[in-house]
Amino acid sequence: MPVRIHRAFTLIELLVVVALVAILAALLFPVFARAREAGRRTACLSNQRQLGMAFLLYAQDHDGAYPNTGDPYLWVGKRFRWPVMPYVGAGLKDRGDGTFSSTSGRPSILLCPSDTIAGAGYDATSYGYSAAFYHTAEQIDAMEIRNVRLALGTPGAGAVCVTRTDADVAFPSRKILLGEYFNSHQRTRGPVGYWGTLAGPGTPGPDRWDGGRVVVFADGHAAFVQARRQRPSRQDCPDFHLTPGGVDGVDIDP
Repeated sequence: MPVRIHRAFTLIELLVVVALVAILAALLFPVFARAREAGRRTACLSNQRQLGMAFLLYAQDHDGAYPNTGDPYLWVGKRFRWPVMPYVGAGLKDRGDGTFSSTSGRPSILLCPSDTIAGAGYDATSYGYSAAFYHTAEQIDAMEIRNVRLALGTPGAGAVCVTRTDADVAFPSRKILLGEYFNSHQRTRGPVGYWGTLAGPGTPGPDRWDGGRVVVFADGHAAFVQARRQRPSRQDCPDFHLTPGGVDGVDIDP
């Protein structure tokens, strides 16, 4: 009766297999990561298209006027969401103290899937409403980056909110209405905002031009825009809130 010989893998063969698996993983993981990020960017585009439509519907119901609650901080996601909430399928619940909450919690369309910061720190809202849509061009041109958060609420520096209408927007397809604060989808370092990592009080960092953001324009279309394609603000930043000219100007060159 013949003797059966059970041949096992040698150590060298096992090492070769492990090496091949490691090489394949190194080749495929970046592909999977890019595919995942492409899906997240698509979801973010969808979010902003819906939000852009909400703003357009709001304007239709208010004689063409964009949201203006008299709150100079309306550009912040925690603030702008309330005027348009009914247009995204989320009702409002009066807390009884002059403030509101959402009857559907935190609507997912307010949060970019790639945003790792806004979920916990910004009321789960990744997007900002351009301050140009409730200030005059003169007010926008007078605001400075070093105190932009305070300038919008400081007398003499843009505190008085002014209602703007769709008729005021000179170039709707090139004027950003809403957009991401962080460059969540494409970056060479960690996520940064419009002003990058501040190099000092009011001094923007060079990383402010890193990557790009998903934005929605006043005509309702959404797109991913490289930061370097945006027209710089007076402080030389890709800050669509403070692009010179306000709604009379443009954020993107043709």
